Amino acid sequence: MSLSQDNIDKIERYTPEERLRYLVKEVVSHQQIWILTDEDGCVMLNSEDEDCAPVWPNQEFAQSWATGEWQDCEPKAISLEKWYASWTQGLEEDDVFIAVFPNQDEEGLIISPQELDYELKQQAKK
Repeated sequence: MSLSQDNIDKIERYTPEERLRYLVKEVVSHQQIWILTDEDGCVMLNSEDEDCAPVWPNQEFAQSWATGEWQDCEPKAISLEKWYASWTQGLEEDDVFIAVFPNQDEEGLIISPQELDYELKQQAKK
């Protein structure tokens, strides 16, 4: 599914909470979550207190971050099955949080991998 630029612009203006809800619905619907990767693996962000792995609901949003210092990064889809099987536990063990669908202003909610799993599994029950 390709998003129009109008839809991308509209969704970019969502509040962080609205972007979390949008991400959860999209990830469960498409059974995949998007990250950015470079030669070292998953791209990381640093908030004031935590190391964070940014995640996006669609390739278009992840790709829109691949600019400037990240221009060599590639969007990569992770199946929801693989996310549950290894990513959640791996991020928890490494004490890495999730930056949920950060927008171009680098605004987004910071939640634990367990919180994201909970939201995804609640959505899957609907």
